[in-house]
Amino acid sequence: MSGNWPVRAAQAGDLAQWSALRAALWPDVDAAEHRADIEDQLAQPERFNSFLALDGIGMPIGLAEASLRCDYVNGTESSPVGFLDGLYVVPAVRRRGVGRALVAAVEAWTRALGCRELASDSLLANEPAHAAHRAYGFEETERVVYFRKSVDR
Repeated sequence: MSGNWPVRAAQAGDLAQWSALRAALWPDVDAAEHRADIEDQLAQPERFNSFLALDGIGMPIGLAEASLRCDYVNGTESSPVGFLDGLYVVPAVRRRGVGRALVAAVEAWTRALGCRELASDSLLANEPAHAAHRAYGFEETERVVYFRKSVDR
């Protein structure tokens, strides 16, 4: 199957599958933190939305998490902007339009909120993510390295 993947907003009843997709995307985050993040998103629908792409039998095969950002977002020219916080497609169905369908759902949500821009980011070394962003119509705006210094004592 290719192209026409059903996508819907994630709901509280999707907790197990939603958490599993998040764990595949962010494996260094523990299950309790995934659950807390999901609960936080569900509690603030005006600020967050997450979408699930479904296979032919209704099982989630992809996830897009998005937020409305009112702070400055690197590379954007307006505010607020939609922000694609995370995108994951199970390996067996990659390169078949699932990611594109998820990004389209995020774009529609962003547009419905009155935003003119959708932004995202990726780790500097994650070339496959950069290629996917370009394929979905994103343009690279800048590269940044963040620094931190502890001032505890």
